[in-house]
Amino acid sequence: MTVIVETERLLVRPWTDEPADLARLFDMYSRPEVFRYFGGGARPLADVEQAREMLRRWAARGSRDGWYGIWAAESRATGQVVGTTMIKQLPGLDDATLTDDIEVGWHLHPECWGQGYATETARALIEREWAHTGTELIHAVVSPANEASKAVARRLGMTHVGLRTDWYGGEEVDTFVLRRA
Repeated sequence: MTVIVETERLLVRPWTDEPADLARLFDMYSRPEVFRYFGGGARPLADVEQAREMLRRWAARGSRDGWYGIWAAESRATGQVVGTTMIKQLPGLDDATLTDDIEVGWHLHPECWGQGYATETARALIEREWAHTGTELIHAVVSPANEASKAVARRLGMTHVGLRTDWYGGEEVDTFVLRRA
């Protein structure tokens, strides 16, 4: 198994199309409470084939040099996937072109909310980014109504810079930034 980063409690690794991963991905992304803050008219998944297609889209999305991605965050204690974490190039206004702006993000299974997993994985990915690239600025983009994700961004030491519309097809997102020390 390829491990992207490890923390005390979690392994960040690629999602697979194995039955356990697909079932967990579907279980998480079929829930309205997970999709509540997704933009662009996104709707909860209706079947496992949509989960498989989601994985294909994530893999095809690409990144510069294969460094970035959207991965599973797995509990080291239980082997259960607690959610999705990512560090990736933000998509531009056409939602297909990748910008040079770097985003850290997270989506957790509702049973794993409130346990610090989003902060833990995002912090590890940020540290990985600082250690291995020249990136000077990392963004978190959040639905303006998503107070829980805003709180994660603040715990990461990110600064709120307000609403922006220059990514994700022009959708309005609340933006936080973290500058390299």
